[in-house]
Amino acid sequence: MTAALVVIDVQESFRQRANWAVTSNPGIVDQVNRLVDAARDRGDLVVWVLHSEPGTGGVFDPARGFVRLMDGLTPADGEQILTKYAHNAFTTTNLQQILTTRGIREVTVCGIRTEQCCETTARVAFDYGYDVTFVTDATATTPIEHWAAPPGRPLAEILADPRTLGTDDIIARTEYALAGRFATIRTVAEVTGAVPAATRG
Repeated sequence: MTAALVVIDVQESFRQRANWAVTSNPGIVDQVNRLVDAARDRGDLVVWVLHSEPGTGGVFDPARGFVRLMDGLTPADGEQILTKYAHNAFTTTNLQQILTTRGIREVTVCGIRTEQCCETTARVAFDYGYDVTFVTDATATTPIEHWAAPPGRPLAEILADPRTLGTDDIIARTEYALAGRFATIRTVAEVTGAVPAATRG
C-alpha cells in the first residue's frame, strides 16, 4: 500500500447552509463513493476528514450535530475519521503521521470545498513530498461573494451581484493553480479506470 484517498469535509454541515442549493456538485456523495470503492479494491488507504469549529454555534460546531459524514458515506472497519480545525487536513491532525507510518507516497484528494480545504490540502501534501491527484469532479463548492461585499446578504442578492464568483470560475481557477505545480488533475472516471487517464499536469 503506497497510495491513499483523503476524503475532506463531505459532511452534513454544508447541507445546512442556504448556498448548498447552488452547489457545484449536489451528487458528490455518489462520486466520492466511486473513488472509495476503487481505492478499497486496490487496497489503498482511505482516510476521512471532518471540519469542526467548537463553540462557534454555527453549522461546524459539533454541538449542533452536523459534523458528521453525509448520508450514504460509510467508513469501513479500520478506516480512520480525523477531525481538523484548520483549512488543510494536515496541520491540526495526525494525517502526516498516518501516511508516513503506512509508507504512503501518493495522495488523492476529494471533498468540499474545491478551492478551500481541498486545494489547500493538495498544496500542503505536495510540499510534504507526496504525488498528489486532485479529482475535481469529486469536489464541490458554492459561489463566493466579492471580498468587499457587505456581510449578511441573502443568497439571492449574492447571486445577483456581478462581482460574485461562480462555481465554474472557482473550479477553473483551482485547476489552473494546481495543475503542473501541486497536483495532477483527474476525473472520477479516470481514477477508477472507467476511462483512460488523459495527459494533464
